[in-house]
Amino acid sequence: LFNRLEDLPFPTIAAINGFALGGGFELALACDFRLIADKAAVGFPEVKLGIIPGYGGTVRAPRVMGVDNALKWICTGKHAKAGEALSLAAVDGIVAVDKLLQSSVKMLLDARSGELNYQARRAEKSQPVWLNDMERTMAFTAAKALVSQQAGPDYPAPMTALKAIEKHCVMDRDGASQVEIEHFVDIAFTDVAASLVGLFLNEQAVAKKARSHAKKAEKVQHAAVLGAGIMGGGIAYQSAVKGIPVLMKDVVQQGLDAGMQEASQLLGKLVERGKIPVKKMAESLNRIDPTLDYAGIDRADVIVEAVVENPAVKKSVLAECEKHLQDNAVLCSNTSTIRITELAGALARPENFCGMHFFNPVHKMPLVEVIRGEQTSDETIARVVAYASTLGKTPIVVNDCAGFLVNRVLFPYLAAFNQLVHEGADFQVIDRAMEKFGWPMGPAYLLDVVGIDTCVHAAGVLAEAFPDRMGITHTTAMQAMFDADRLGQKNSKGFYQYVPDKRGRIQKTPDEDVGKLLQPHVNAAKDFDGQDIVDRLMIPLCLEIVRCLDEGIVASPAEADMALIMGIGFPMFRGGACRYMNTLGVNEFCQRAEEFSGLGEQYKVPDSLQAMAKEGRNFY
Repeated sequence: LFNRLEDLPFPTIAAINGFALGGGFELALACDFRLIADKAAVGFPEVKLGIIPGYGGTVRAPRVMGVDNALKWICTGKHAKAGEALSLAAVDGIVAVDKLLQSSVKMLLDARSGELNYQARRAEKSQPVWLNDMERTMAFTAAKALVSQQAGPDYPAPMTALKAIEKHCVMDRDGASQVEIEHFVDIAFTDVAASLVGLFLNEQAVAKKARSHAKKAEKVQHAAVLGAGIMGGGIAYQSAVKGIPVLMKDVVQQGLDAGMQEASQLLGKLVERGKIPVKKMAESLNRIDPTLDYAGIDRADVIVEAVVENPAVKKSVLAECEKHLQDNAVLCSNTSTIRITELAGALARPENFCGMHFFNPVHKMPLVEVIRGEQTSDETIARVVAYASTLGKTPIVVNDCAGFLVNRVLFPYLAAFNQLVHEGADFQVIDRAMEKFGWPMGPAYLLDVVGIDTCVHAAGVLAEAFPDRMGITHTTAMQAMFDADRLGQKNSKGFYQYVPDKRGRIQKTPDEDVGKLLQPHVNAAKDFDGQDIVDRLMIPLCLEIVRCLDEGIVASPAEADMALIMGIGFPMFRGGACRYMNTLGVNEFCQRAEEFSGLGEQYKVPDSLQAMAKEGRNFY
């Protein structure tokens, strides 16, 4: 169809007035000319879905904008604003959007009169790319090294696109199009493509649900944070940088200073990278009002409590704060493990209370769990979802339980890690196996990053809530680190040690002392098969997701998978825990779980999953 458009017996032009991405940009490239509005953008996001352009994009882009530029755009999945598109010859001009149609008609008239040679444009796109053998070899050799390094083995689409372009750049349009189709078909039916396309659809579904909630809420005009420090400062920063004034309260000046320093450092980095001007940094800081008392908190529409993870302390702070609020203000807790219904017991208006669990670091992590307590009203959920969306976060509403969704699912994974180490596995071997599986970091490294003291506390809460699956029966490797005051990155030593290199960048390095510390708590060293390591850790995580779905903690596989990807870095190319079970096949997954059933309740397959396997059903 696009070839027929390109072959019409008169000149054509694409008037690009918005986002022409993927197929939209491929349509524009099939035209003889392209004019773009100053606020519009073009590009090829296909590799982010695990596929490659399939409507002639890999054929026309190298011939229009050069091989190097086309490879950069196609293999990274980036999109470009109007200025960059013009500088790389992807478009022929930039105009204001209200002049776009008029300017496009004029360009067509110039082409019809012969002032612009549209036939030459077509010939350029129909012929092989103008590169000699040496230029072609150099271009693709350099690109292969870069793409291989950036994409890695788990994301094959960028390298597939490169290979297609390398093969067909010496052909005419029709031959090149056939090569593109062959490579597209090869990549489109892989598990990675299914996972990434599914992830995109899940993201759309979650966003739609958030918009549905937010439509029912009034706009948040003022916010407040109880408890400064790193977390409170991060929440205050996120609110201020998005234009919402925020009061930040603490009981000591030192806490306020730490919170303001956190916000100032984050804004300073944006200035250094040219993301915002100094003026915006000053405006954002001025939106944060640090205070030691409650003066002004009665203006806040949403208040987020972020004090120490202790039920008694949180209840006291929440109850005291509630006395100073307007009647319809929404009070939230940033707790990561404590049940919202328990905390609500201290409040006079529990219907105005819910959980709002940010992930650390706040400015980087996209997920916010919005937790509905037993008495939380729909209006409260709607306002908090709207506030989270305004902050640029992805809110996912979950029901109340210890650990909520993400931490409840994460800790069986960490418990399985501790059990393997107890049985004699080398924690560095486990880390490497899980990183090879696709996690951004292995479980030992993750414990160091999160903070071993934080994880020990959370493990205790979950062990009390779910003793049959998460009970602790021996001194774990994690507990041994905590007892030795090895808290991870926060004090530069945990399972690994963290020391600055010559440039001052913190580096993770092995520490010989760890083996000695663990020795009294582990069995004799033992080798484990890589697949067994993966199964031992992944099966408890996946089964806990199934239980959360069964109990209604999370509403759908789509929301469950998005929460794990955004909250704990579940490998994107695997699509989430439900997608992972889907890809393996539910029956195959259940058979693998059965092999480890002797290890405890955490490996016992729920009846609902056994029924799915028996009936041949899947999550998607």
